[in-house]
Amino acid sequence: MVLITDYKINTREDGEKFYSLVVQGGVEAVVSKETGRTYLTAKTARVSCTFDETMCQSLIGTSLPGAISKVEVVPYQYVIEATGEVIERNHRYEYMTDEAAIINENVHQEEMVE
Repeated sequence: MVLITDYKINTREDGEKFYSLVVQGGVEAVVSKETGRTYLTAKTARVSCTFDETMCQSLIGTSLPGAISKVEVVPYQYVIEATGEVIERNHRYEYMTDEAAIINENVHQEEMVE
């Protein structure tokens, strides 16, 4: 399950506005590469939608079936908001239904075996 935690206003190239919902997965324990200490985090992703702002606001706190999965993509630069540091990433986090997450996981594993 994921939880809708927020929404964002986006602007297309032609100036038209649209909204995306911010979804967050469950709590995960992760070990820091720098310190070796365990900390808790949760993956987040944005999902485009056709809703207006009022509907987006009303959906905050709603749970959806599915998960947030790590998806490999063409490398891109990413700015860490807290520090301003620019890093290169080759993945993003994407909301998937339970069925799509299972398929993505199995396809990913098959590709690694080859």
